[in-house]
Amino acid sequence: MTAATKTGSGLVLTVLASSQFLMTLDSSVMNVSMAQVAADLGTTITGIQTAITLYTLVMATLMITGGKIGTIIGRRRAFALGLIIYGLGSLTTALAPNLPVLLIGWSLLEGMGAALIMPAIVALVAANFPPERRAAAYGLVAAAGAMAVAAGPLIGGAVTTFASWRYVFVGEVVIVIVILLVLRRINDVPPARVRLDLVGSVLSVASLGLIVFGVLRSGEWGWIQPKPGGSEIAGLSPVIWLLLAGTMLLYVFMRWQTHLAESGREPLIDPRLFRNRQLTGGLTMFFAQFTVQAGVFFTVPLFLSVVLELSALQTGIRLIPLSIALLVAAAGIPKLWPRANPRRVVRWGLASMTIGILVLVAGLDPGANAGIVAVPMLLMGLGLGALASQLGAVTVSAVPDSQSAEVGGLQNTATNLGASLGTALIGSVLIATLSATIVAGIQSNPDVPAATKEQASTELASGVPFLSDSQLRVALNEASVSESTAQEIVDLNADARLEALRVALALAALLGLTALFFTGSIPRQAPAAQVPEDP
Repeated sequence: MTAATKTGSGLVLTVLASSQFLMTLDSSVMNVSMAQVAADLGTTITGIQTAITLYTLVMATLMITGGKIGTIIGRRRAFALGLIIYGLGSLTTALAPNLPVLLIGWSLLEGMGAALIMPAIVALVAANFPPERRAAAYGLVAAAGAMAVAAGPLIGGAVTTFASWRYVFVGEVVIVIVILLVLRRINDVPPARVRLDLVGSVLSVASLGLIVFGVLRSGEWGWIQPKPGGSEIAGLSPVIWLLLAGTMLLYVFMRWQTHLAESGREPLIDPRLFRNRQLTGGLTMFFAQFTVQAGVFFTVPLFLSVVLELSALQTGIRLIPLSIALLVAAAGIPKLWPRANPRRVVRWGLASMTIGILVLVAGLDPGANAGIVAVPMLLMGLGLGALASQLGAVTVSAVPDSQSAEVGGLQNTATNLGASLGTALIGSVLIATLSATIVAGIQSNPDVPAATKEQASTELASGVPFLSDSQLRVALNEASVSESTAQEIVDLNADARLEALRVALALAALLGLTALFFTGSIPRQAPAAQVPEDP
């Protein structure tokens, strides 16, 4: 009798799927509530971008280590420990009075908790379901994550508009408590006698952290040449040094893992996994999907909530076409075409996402209204749903069950690293373009004195806040700027915002197109028919 039968497969799936839903909900809620959260905490959109980026970065850097800790202490115990840390983080976030406390609660504690929970989910599915039911179980857990992406904007928008974004995190604490109460009814994966590679853990955290932090600060410091008045090291921007240092440490990490494996010791991650073409293909697509997805989910809500000044609920409503299309594609493709060619589905998914982004770029003009996002969001949702329907099964079926936890750690590292880099890269490009466009507008205005132009070039080069017309008018009024001058500044800011959004979204489309060149490693045959057996 299987564990799934003894405990009730419905309960097991509900617990694991609810946990996956919880891990994914945060970012989608925060995206539609950015303007309100920033105002509530007395920070800027860039500050919230930092929080979103650091949340996914903490998960990405600790995911492999979290998976190994689960192997050492047992999957269910790691799952419970992760839930407790995550719940404490959610409570801290709900009570956060300012950005630093939000970073501690949401970005750090919730990220650490998720790094223990998400790899354990993969192993617990394998422990609670027989092989013939496992693919369906993985699909339903992945669908729960997709549902969070889809429902998050509407949930976050409604709660933020009618109450406060803080209640979302209070609700997460309640869900964590309920899951902990029923966790003992899930079959465990017993601990194994392995050692934690502390050197590898430090190297993986440091390397990925330096790379993402460098990308995050590129808008303020510049990529290679330092911006006027900005920081510099040996005449170059700190960003290039951070990227070089992170890449070098990543190389050292891989060499260290190879050394441990060849000497018969326990590496943090088996380097031989990266020779598995199907696995690396699936991980690459996960990384690409979440890079593009995070960039778009950061940018589109800014257009709706800042440029058009819609409420969080109105912003969430405008994303409903994406939510519906995502769920239809994620659930419908496996049901209607269970033997579909995964490579073809993935390619169609990437193409649909990219076309949706390009349609949105073409529609962004000074007279644009909220209606222009409907078709792009529909296409984006179909693309994301198509990818969600295939990639989880592709990666998990690439290895025997004994390595499912390691694959879970790698998969979640790829998705969260992609989300972190996507938010950092697209956000920094958006702010950099906004700053450059406004500075160029000031420089080309003959009515602005030369001294003021020079001062603006220095002070605005590090980043211009992404402000709505109303916010800017209030600031100009408090500064006693004349009405005619204020109107010129508001018009300049409006044009610069649209230009920044176009450039950021165009970059997201380029990343989506680039990903198509790496789809050759995705198998043509549906993975359910080729699950390898344990030796």
